[in-house]
Amino acid sequence: MKLKKNKRKYESLVNLVFYISNLFVLFLLLQIFLFSSFKIPSDSMSPSLYAGDNILVCKPIVGARLFNIFDALDNQEVEIYRTPGMRKIKRNDVIVFNFPYRNAWDKIEMHIMQYYVKRCIGVPGDTLRTENGIFKVNHSDEQLGNPNAQQNIFNRPKDSFSNEVYHTFPFDTVLDWNIKDFGPLYIPKKGDNIPMNRSAYLLYKNLIEWEQKTNLIYSEERILLNDEPITSYTFQKNYYFVVGDRTEDSQDSRYWGMLPEEFIVGKAWIIWKSVDPYTGAFRWDRFLKKIS
Repeated sequence: MKLKKNKRKYESLVNLVFYISNLFVLFLLLQIFLFSSFKIPSDSMSPSLYAGDNILVCKPIVGARLFNIFDALDNQEVEIYRTPGMRKIKRNDVIVFNFPYRNAWDKIEMHIMQYYVKRCIGVPGDTLRTENGIFKVNHSDEQLGNPNAQQNIFNRPKDSFSNEVYHTFPFDTVLDWNIKDFGPLYIPKKGDNIPMNRSAYLLYKNLIEWEQKTNLIYSEERILLNDEPITSYTFQKNYYFVVGDRTEDSQDSRYWGMLPEEFIVGKAWIIWKSVDPYTGAFRWDRFLKKIS
């Protein structure tokens, strides 16, 4: 009798472990292929997203990423593959991505433990510029980002900004791009062949070095890739330009440049929970609010 009881306990334990293991595997598959949850740490995307919002990111829209998570956690370069998605990222999509500068501002590296959420303003093949604080793309009047925040920049005098906020990528005194007047910047798409000159060197240096895993040098009015002179470059990847809706207070592409497509986790879909970080109060008016 005692042997039978022990056998039943053993079988129950085995079944419990089996079910828990299956649930864990199911959870991992959901995280990899369908949805992930992220907590918003700041107000750089307000009024669309507030600090304390917890959002779901829908991965099937652009396709889930597959890579060696252990190598990524060990800060190694990883090859990233993406499953087929429902569509490409569009302008004005709110996206979550891995921050592309892990250790230094002159070298693109995926930061697997640091996630940003921003709005896509420019997609591969776009030409983007800012005219007195207002975003423009491809000579159209398409409304991009948060128009109220851009109008605030339009209305503010230059000397009201700190130097850190006013001056922008690529931080060159000749181009002199800034928060009010930025660009025109062409956003490369895979297969684009771009003539290389001093301006192109400044704008695309980090992207090219990331693709080629070697140095790009400007010397005596020549551009050298791996010590060989080049007059043009064909891009191997797609890139995006992303900004925060709170454009006066957002660390985004205006300051660190273009985002590689591989670093995009997915499109922000819905707010599933929102808690005020200062009071701890649940914000019911934001519960299940769709992100747009």
